[in-house]
Amino acid sequence: MKQVEVTILGQSYLLGCPDGGENSLLQAVADVDREMSGIRDGGKVKARERIAVLAALNLAFALAERPARRPVDDAAPTSARAAASSRPVDIDDLIRRIDMTLNVDGQLL
Repeated sequence: MKQVEVTILGQSYLLGCPDGGENSLLQAVADVDREMSGIRDGGKVKARERIAVLAALNLAFALAERPARRPVDDAAPTSARAAASSRPVDIDDLIRRIDMTLNVDGQLL
């Protein structure tokens, strides 16, 4: 596993990244930074924790609204592919997982 240094909202982070996953990680970082910067620059939310939660929810919603992509693995049964692509994003579960993560160290960023 490789480590990649990135910057989100002006703060540096050292993230683990599987070999060959650098481009995907950097795109994800750019998406998160753009979303968080937009919320911060909107001026209504100042707390980094709230900015992060709102950005996560916005990105999760955008992901849920995308058309389902066909899995690369055509060997998977058709019913399994259909179930995976039709699974809704559970916002309550996402919020619960974010809360659990924040409670570990009390600080997201």
